Amino acid sequence: MQVHFIVHENFEAPGAYEAWARMRGHNLSFTRIYLGDNLPASADDIDLLIVMGGPQSPDTTRDECAHFDSKAEQAFIAATIKAKKAVIGVCLGAQLTGEALNASYEHSPEKEIGKFPIYMTSSGAANPLFTHLGDAFDVGHWHNDMPGLTPEAQVIAYSEGCPRQIIAYSDRVYGFQCHLELTAEVVEMLIAHSQNVLSRAAEYRFIQTPEVLRRQDYRPMNQALYEFLDKLAAQIK
Repeated sequence: MQVHFIVHENFEAPGAYEAWARMRGHNLSFTRIYLGDNLPASADDIDLLIVMGGPQSPDTTRDECAHFDSKAEQAFIAATIKAKKAVIGVCLGAQLTGEALNASYEHSPEKEIGKFPIYMTSSGAANPLFTHLGDAFDVGHWHNDMPGLTPEAQVIAYSEGCPRQIIAYSDRVYGFQCHLELTAEVVEMLIAHSQNVLSRAAEYRFIQTPEVLRRQDYRPMNQALYEFLDKLAAQIK
């Protein structure tokens, strides 16, 4: 299977998504936006597109971030979906996926940085790709916004601070506002680029300090992500 990653910043690394693809022997390719890479000419050779997060929003302009072309990414995601390929959007990637489907992103009710539980909706409990998460599961968070909803979208999971944590846009297209891919190494990079907000953690309900972030064990959620990806890969073969 060909897995293609769109990576917006080096510190928003694919983490456990990339580890899974390598462990399973899939072919990997990358568009590293922050290095000026061009998007693929088409999605013909892609089986699974994974669009990662970033500090940008879908409204960020080229003047504000010269290496990020939101409209071009939305168009590529839309073309990939139209080609009936599988798509996973993570954080910013989830918001861009919603935008590609004409569902506008919104600000989340709360900023969330840390490891907090998500809770399954009835749709999530009934979806076989997510049954292994149980009724509630601790996952990583690092966001201000959340993806929009199409009329057909199903909210799979929510958190106390955000009503849209996992969204199924179809049986092949998913948005993850939460970060099951975080590892200790990725968290360290994110901490280094989030000093301003982390220094004010006490002002927010759902922002943990760097010390707490470093103490977390991210391996259980990585394993849960692998199981979801295995189920998705079996479904799209």
